[in-house]
Amino acid sequence: MTKISVVVGCYNEEENIQLLYHTLVATFTKVEDCEWDLLFIDNGSKDKSRQILHELAESDLRVKVIFNVRNFGHIRSPYYGMLQSSGDAVVAMACDFQDPPELIPRFIAEWRAGFKCVLGVKKVKQGDSWSGRLRKLYYRLTQRLSDTPLYEGFTGFGLYDRDIIEWMRRIDDPYPYFRGLIADLGYPAAQVPFEQPPRKHGSTKNNFYTLYDLAMLGITSHSKVPLRLATMLGFMIAFLSLFVAVGYFIAKLLFWNYFSVGIAPVIIAIFFFSAVQLIFIGIVGEYVGAIHTQVMKRPLVVEQERFNFESKDDGEER
Repeated sequence: MTKISVVVGCYNEEENIQLLYHTLVATFTKVEDCEWDLLFIDNGSKDKSRQILHELAESDLRVKVIFNVRNFGHIRSPYYGMLQSSGDAVVAMACDFQDPPELIPRFIAEWRAGFKCVLGVKKVKQGDSWSGRLRKLYYRLTQRLSDTPLYEGFTGFGLYDRDIIEWMRRIDDPYPYFRGLIADLGYPAAQVPFEQPPRKHGSTKNNFYTLYDLAMLGITSHSKVPLRLATMLGFMIAFLSLFVAVGYFIAKLLFWNYFSVGIAPVIIAIFFFSAVQLIFIGIVGEYVGAIHTQVMKRPLVVEQERFNFESKDDGEER
């Protein structure tokens, strides 16, 4: 008898929580020889999510709940939830039904066939929105820049063996890029393609900043190419500037009375090189910021309370 833990991160998902719970109950009736539990980690919800989770935890001991003291972001909180799971394998998914629960039996079948990780890979349809095409472009960019081959269309939805969870615990990353970490560990992965359905209820909690943060984390965690590119472009621009300066000097000597340099090229050059410098400083700043986060070693989350765990915790930092 194997045990599967399903870890669901949620923030203001009052309309989806109970529906997801009942869907998962129905889903696991189709899986033989399998115990399961469901861990919700609430990231400081402001709606009725906490009340609903309280009621679920009281009515079903298989439902475990962790309440964070505040919103720690969509990167740290689900990752922490996975570390608190107890199953032989862990399914990580979102609460909004864009990660289809009906794929879980197939994940388990692939895991039982010998794969340590089974990844849900999102397909981009031909008529997808501009945001979908932009994501696909980003995946291809990170694939080319990364030192480790990454999985295109993989967003974190999948099943992970206990060995992978223990490696995550040993790595002890305070701000992990989970998608890249799975690829970096190097375990053979089964990929299950799916078309992402729309949200059941509510609206996405992501915005431009959170998506930008995730995108830059993916690049800075797995590639030094932007830094090397900045250095090489710096040398190229320096040589180009020297070449243009010599050309202007020779032209002025040969056509002294006819060649007027003027102030326009100087102003254009100042703005151009200022922009280049700011871009390069920004690139370096992203890497410095990533190092700063690693050095500070802050906890992934701070718990307020938890329910239905074997050993009760009093809300200490973890």
